[in-house]
Amino acid sequence: MTYMSFPFYLFVTAAFLLYYGMPLKHRWLVLLAGSIFFYWRACGSGAGMAVLLVTILTAYAVGILLERMRRKSILAGTVLLILLPWLCCKNGNYILEILLHRDAVNWIIPLGISFYTLQIISYLTDIYRGRIEAQRNPAKLALYLTFFPQIVQGPIPRYDRLAGQLYAGHSFCERTVVRGFYRILWGFFLKMMIADRAAVVVNEVFDHHDQYVGCYVLVAGILYSIELYADFAACISISKGIANLFGINLADNFNHPYLAVSVKDFWHRWHMSLSEWLKDYIYIPLGGSHRGRIRTFLNLILTFLVSGIWHGAGLRFVVWGLMHAGYQIAGQLTQKARLRAVGILGLEEAVEVRTWIQRIWTFLCVMVAWILFRAENLTTGLQMIRSMFRVRNVWIFTNDALLTLGLDWKEWLVLTASILILFIVSLKQEKGTVFADRIFGQPIMVRWGLYLIVIFGIMTYGVYGMGYDPQAFIYGGF
Repeated sequence: MTYMSFPFYLFVTAAFLLYYGMPLKHRWLVLLAGSIFFYWRACGSGAGMAVLLVTILTAYAVGILLERMRRKSILAGTVLLILLPWLCCKNGNYILEILLHRDAVNWIIPLGISFYTLQIISYLTDIYRGRIEAQRNPAKLALYLTFFPQIVQGPIPRYDRLAGQLYAGHSFCERTVVRGFYRILWGFFLKMMIADRAAVVVNEVFDHHDQYVGCYVLVAGILYSIELYADFAACISISKGIANLFGINLADNFNHPYLAVSVKDFWHRWHMSLSEWLKDYIYIPLGGSHRGRIRTFLNLILTFLVSGIWHGAGLRFVVWGLMHAGYQIAGQLTQKARLRAVGILGLEEAVEVRTWIQRIWTFLCVMVAWILFRAENLTTGLQMIRSMFRVRNVWIFTNDALLTLGLDWKEWLVLTASILILFIVSLKQEKGTVFADRIFGQPIMVRWGLYLIVIFGIMTYGVYGMGYDPQAFIYGGF
């Protein structure tokens, strides 16, 4: 049962009706039962559920213990214990095969382990720091860790921001429910109109990297950057929309990251819940930026090294993380030189031009790193990047070469138009436009007409129909 399946929305409908049919004080039990049912169906493994249950009980017991005995040794030992299943699932076979030259093991991989592991670490750390009180009801803690709209791939919630919303029964609010419906529709648009269609070209180039060089890699790199964002944002939009149906607001995870004016700004806008987690539980405890420039740079490197390892096993993820640390270090080291260049070029007053130059440069830097992220290994990724800069086959944009990558001209047209819509909406939202409020302010006939147009458009032009097999949400693999 996935977010793109019909049975999932039957399940959501049933949970929605049961939730608002229950007394307020018992409505959290519907969310708990729904989360357990969803996890059981989606995980497909009793062993995976057993690992999750043991992890939750451990977090519950240690949380109460930490509240009574705030000892760093207890916290450190528990964090290592909680990390062990994640380490085995995500990096075990890489260590066995590549480093130790042993046979791989068929590990039990619980659904959402990368996300709920970080939730538990933040929960226990915040208890140790005295920021929150330990949850005395294990069932309520289980709901916080397994809430079904966000367990697949986030956002990564903090206990003090989400738990209260989960346990308090919410009365039906038309505006909140309708806002949730908008977000679900937008998620389907991003997934079916952009991400799954861009994936056709991306998969063709990356899966046959020995056949495609130069501008083919550039096209695939740009489309993968868009695919990854559209795919991840789609799942988050659907997650937030479903949570809204129950009166719950999940944290924002994106703020138009490809409008960032620097890589540092990009990480304030991309996967914001993870970025905030890394800042609060890795970067700041290491000393942040308050212990001199060299120490700041070292803390950046260590933080992004953790980010790379979290995303996957293999050198390419490590190098990807280090690239982003390097980008930020280079940005700080060249800040004065860049300011002088602005003066020499006479761009002090051309704020808009300067902003777009920074946005384009930032996107290109991030895109190059995404190529390594997507490649099958580090060597392949470096070869693709090298060919992108060395091979000048620009004629592929003037002949029919791009039509050999899996999309005909009509599909390229739909993809381009959809990306353009995303771009315009992002620009408008960046300037403060709230489309949900504008739509909700229209007469009901206009609103429903718009809903039907969007639904019809997605079903007609989206990657949908007989034999449709939706691409799995990319970040679900992390």
